[in-house]
Amino acid sequence: MPGCGPATTLMALGYDPQKQRYVGTWLGSMMPYLWIYDGELDAAEAVLTLNSDGPAMTGDEKLGKYKDVIEFKSNDHRILTSHMLRDDGQWQQFMTAHYWRKQ
Repeated sequence: MPGCGPATTLMALGYDPQKQRYVGTWLGSMMPYLWIYDGELDAAEAVLTLNSDGPAMTGDEKLGKYKDVIEFKSNDHRILTSHMLRDDGQWQQFMTAHYWRKQ
């Protein structure tokens, strides 16, 4: 992690049949905040969008709106993009990570 050295993260996801929504959590060693996810899978079952509220990147103590989008490129490859909702109502992407199945 820029500015804070190595980091460890953990994402846990599942499907809640009562809500008919995907739910989960994310936490990282670089911050003391547990992110709570609520999301949905697109009709083609290729993109999972996870919504969350979390600490705003402005440095004050406000919460902001975020979404993580997981694209299922193949059985062995996923792409995660993270976005934050700006004050002008537009989503700004701030991170991309590629995940491959370990061979």
